[in-house]
Amino acid sequence: MDSTSPLRPWVMRFWFLMIALLVVFFHLLPLRTTTGGWVAPDLLIGFALAWSVRRPDYVPAVLIGLLVLLADLLFMRPPGLMAALVVLGAENLKSRAVRLRDTTFVIEWATVTGVLLAILMANRLVLGMVMIPQVPFGMELLQTLMTALCYPAIVVVSHYVFGVQKTNPHDTDLNGQRS
Repeated sequence: MDSTSPLRPWVMRFWFLMIALLVVFFHLLPLRTTTGGWVAPDLLIGFALAWSVRRPDYVPAVLIGLLVLLADLLFMRPPGLMAALVVLGAENLKSRAVRLRDTTFVIEWATVTGVLLAILMANRLVLGMVMIPQVPFGMELLQTLMTALCYPAIVVVSHYVFGVQKTNPHDTDLNGQRS
């Protein structure tokens, strides 16, 4: 499909939905029968943040919020908290997307890692304020760092499999406005 087609954002939103549902599906499968070991990265948040930086028009806040809310419900997390934090983080990255497109990948990676750490700390702060039992900090920090370490792989898959590239200064949106 042509990258200037008006259907392109809708097709890419569909692909993002399919990626998210696939990630949730594999997360729910009982693949591990023992406890311990390494902590899996949160690929749903990784893809949401990567696509928010690279193509903000492909991942509207409502889509991100609904998918992370579904994950909250299925993973038995406090409903809505992680969804709200991920939407805030993604919108923060979307507002920086124009500045980040002219930087190196390392700066983009560091920025996304900072947002991931901010999501972690805000989540722990809110859960602590309402005195909800929490996973040990080390486990959550390890998951956040694993997500940050997987970010380059997420970007490579997004770029080469789905064609999600950084916006170009000459790109226009559906209304003919330059991005």
